[in-house]
Amino acid sequence: MDMVDVAKLLEPVSHVRRRRFGPLVLELDLTEGITDETPTDPVGQLMAKRHPQLADIVTGIRRGARDDRVRALVAKIDGKPLGFAKVQELRETVRAFRAAGKTAVAWSESFGDVGPGTLPYYLATAFDEIVLQPTGSLGLTGLSFSSTFVADAADKLGVEYEVGARHEYKTAVNTVTQRGFTEPHRETVSRLVSSLTEQVTAGIAEGRGMTTSRVDELVGSGPLLAEEAHAAGLVDRLGYRDEVYAELFDRFGPARGGTGDTPHLQYVSRYQHSAGAVQVPQVRPGNYVAAISANGVIVSGRSHRAPVGGASYMGADTVAAAFRAARRDPNVRAVVFRVDSRGGSAVASDVIRREIRLTRESGTPVVAAMGDFAASGGYYVALGADSIVAHPGTLTGSIGVYAGKAVLSGLMDKLGVATDSVDGGKHAGMFHTDRGFTESEWERMNATLDSIYDDFTAKVAEARGMTRQRVDELARGRVWTGQDAHAGGLVDELGGIATAVRAARRMADLPPGTPLRRFPQVNPLERLVPPESSEERTAAAQLRLDAWGPLAQVAARLGLPDAGPLVLPGSWEVS
Repeated sequence: MDMVDVAKLLEPVSHVRRRRFGPLVLELDLTEGITDETPTDPVGQLMAKRHPQLADIVTGIRRGARDDRVRALVAKIDGKPLGFAKVQELRETVRAFRAAGKTAVAWSESFGDVGPGTLPYYLATAFDEIVLQPTGSLGLTGLSFSSTFVADAADKLGVEYEVGARHEYKTAVNTVTQRGFTEPHRETVSRLVSSLTEQVTAGIAEGRGMTTSRVDELVGSGPLLAEEAHAAGLVDRLGYRDEVYAELFDRFGPARGGTGDTPHLQYVSRYQHSAGAVQVPQVRPGNYVAAISANGVIVSGRSHRAPVGGASYMGADTVAAAFRAARRDPNVRAVVFRVDSRGGSAVASDVIRREIRLTRESGTPVVAAMGDFAASGGYYVALGADSIVAHPGTLTGSIGVYAGKAVLSGLMDKLGVATDSVDGGKHAGMFHTDRGFTESEWERMNATLDSIYDDFTAKVAEARGMTRQRVDELARGRVWTGQDAHAGGLVDELGGIATAVRAARRMADLPPGTPLRRFPQVNPLERLVPPESSEERTAAAQLRLDAWGPLAQVAARLGLPDAGPLVLPGSWEVS
């Protein structure tokens, strides 16, 4: 009879023990992107498994900074854009991790791989060390905004556009009505590029111990080969993944003065979820700060995700129900409202703003924390909060409105297609695309645009304590970075989620350790049971995608977002 190898029998138990109690190296893979909100639908949740959630990353890394088991953080970064504000949120979080005496290492196969990589590299400079694969490159070429104008193509097709905007900086339809940047359009974009470039240059200079003029010089010579980047001091060393990880394990393992076992590797999101499961009981009494998140275009009805393309929609009914529930929950002492939206329906935006204001007036402070975008309707909803926090790189403002339609009669003539109608009223067919607006119809359109703009700016003046004249100077549809919006008084404080949470605790007289919890938390059974009323946490009215009202079909033909007239125009992707 063979002797039983006791060591082998106990090996799985020992492995589990090391994973639970042994030293850790946290791992973060950003190559698949990150999300700002957990989808509510099962399909969206399944698809989102590939993408770590920003809140989990931020909370996990900050938890790791206080955890004696955590030795280091290692992050894989490539050239894919992550969103400017998300990058700044991560930079702030990594700096907090390092301030606790922990090591943070960023590595990349290639920052851009013969493409733009300025923004991912900007993120990497918040880490202690940057390692680049020897065959990789550093696409440090600077930031760029571009727009495509199709007015000539529309003319050739016989399509005309009749649109109105308030005012000259509300450039949503310029891509179909113009052949290039107008002066106000170029002025806005130029200032955005300048502001964001200043932030990136300063961040890289600080992270790499260089002057801003030296960074400008290197940006002008990019993209750089791996050896060139190393020689310039932009990366610390060249190496492959196995070398990066082996060096970390060697540095914090027993062989190099470390104590106990070799560190265990764990994704930040897994670490955060497991830590939460161990430390937070199922029933969680006590005061806390509620985190209500909403992203995507703002529409009436319920929040949802588009079945094709995965676009997110911030439903007014869903967000409003969350704030009503927060007001009634005695344990919710303050709310942090995370908003990431280019805007949408003016009416839906006002519904959300109203519920936020009622929550604030009920004695529950609300702090709006802006993500990559909080523009037009996205800024409108934040007006109900006690305080607004934005990242320096958040795109916000765009206080304005636009509406119009495409006139397709020329195209229809070329195709040999005729339309006819019988109207029961003078303006019954004003939104038809077979003809332009009449003079009286334009009078109605202009009255609507003026009313929405006046209402929007009046609410900004009241919320921000400004004169209408000052608001108009900042408004007129102009987009601002968070840094410039803060200087102009549209934002109270610069920072991310942690900054907003501190402000919320301070307003509610809560101690520093008061937890932040997602709200509302709905279990699978609750999702299946219809709510008793619109006052329930799970309440949401029937879905309505038509945020443009009678202009919905026109907006689709025009190529405008189906979200509505209060939306930030253009793509605004930084590369």
